[in-house]
Amino acid sequence: MMTDFFGSLSKIKYEGPESDNPLAFHHYNPDEIVMGKSLKEHLRFAIAYWHSFAWEGGDPFGGRTFDRPWFGDEMSKAKLKADVAFELFDLLGAPYFCFHDVDVRPEGKNFAESLSNLNEIVDYFEEKMESSETKLLWGTANMFSNRRFMSGASTNPDPDVFAYAAATVKSCMDATHRLGGQNYVLWGGREGYETLLNTDIGQELDHMGRFLNMVVDYKHKIGFKGTILVEPKPQEPSKHQYDFDAATCIGFLRKYGLEGEVKLNLEQGHAILAGHSFEHEIAVATADNMLGSIDMNRNDYQSGWDTDQFPNNTPEVALAYYHILKSGGFTTGGTNFDAKLRRQSLDAEDLVAGHIGGMDICARGLKAAAAMLEDGGLEAALKERYADWDKDVNKDMLANGTLESISERVLKDDINPEPRSGKQEKLENLVNRFV
Repeated sequence: MMTDFFGSLSKIKYEGPESDNPLAFHHYNPDEIVMGKSLKEHLRFAIAYWHSFAWEGGDPFGGRTFDRPWFGDEMSKAKLKADVAFELFDLLGAPYFCFHDVDVRPEGKNFAESLSNLNEIVDYFEEKMESSETKLLWGTANMFSNRRFMSGASTNPDPDVFAYAAATVKSCMDATHRLGGQNYVLWGGREGYETLLNTDIGQELDHMGRFLNMVVDYKHKIGFKGTILVEPKPQEPSKHQYDFDAATCIGFLRKYGLEGEVKLNLEQGHAILAGHSFEHEIAVATADNMLGSIDMNRNDYQSGWDTDQFPNNTPEVALAYYHILKSGGFTTGGTNFDAKLRRQSLDAEDLVAGHIGGMDICARGLKAAAAMLEDGGLEAALKERYADWDKDVNKDMLANGTLESISERVLKDDINPEPRSGKQEKLENLVNRFV
């Protein structure tokens, strides 16, 4: 059924950079070909169900500001929410969406009732998807909001919580599989600690590793062809989370033998909280062939928490997509807008405008990234900087050298190197030509 939430708004169209229509795409033309693929294929946009439809407009210092007609615990409200969600997907021409279980179904009095509610809404999603072009990029389970998860999910000291978490993930993987999801994501929102006084880190990490191995085993058992992803975040809500950043997650996956089965879902806001840039996290992941998908947003650099704002900084976005394109682009992953309106942005039109702006910025950034790659200046400078490692003598040193043999060579050849310029300013100027 159609709702009247978006009023008379019609499907958002590309009108080009000269248009002054605030409800049109100015840079995102889904059919535009860049490096042999359409922007739609490159970017693979997804709408985050939780922030767009479940978030109530609160912040750490104040509660709900939004008043949406679908807020409530009845199944009829959940179906109305789905109706509105698919209307937004269609308005934007969004190829994908993402969800947590608690975003889409009412909480039951026990697990059996919550499972029944989830299955009922998945049935409804299947009906909606038959008449929509929007598919599921990934599903996930919320194992951080309910008080039962206050001490973690897979890392909880209570085995019953571990069991409840395992059952929850199974139900969400089943739902994702039924809906044709291309990935399944695990974010350990409370897989960490508040204090070491009551925490056995070694045991908790072992339990989390065992849990993730169960997830991988179940993926293969049900024939799920998508990618399993984990999402790094350093803190908030936990004081310290075990999935701190890309490098930490990669080390964890290797320790528990999962590096061939699990990749990363990286978020710009989480990178900032970890003290990194987004391109740093992407570069770390692509260096190990571990990039799966991204959550695109931004943080307010003057706030101390994860503000999840729509992206609006073309240079930041361009450098992120530069590393994504350089690594070959997305396969099963995509660009999910893990972004929410400001709590003062109450109108339906604001929700549409936020996504339009985010999609335009990503299109501008990706086109700038493609232009930089096609120009080749950055890659040429990079190759030149490391060129001496291609000489046979240096290849041999790296492959076969010992401290003794290298020391003899330094003495014999009177090696006395002078520093070489990194040319950072020149490279920054090159980037600024494109962004």
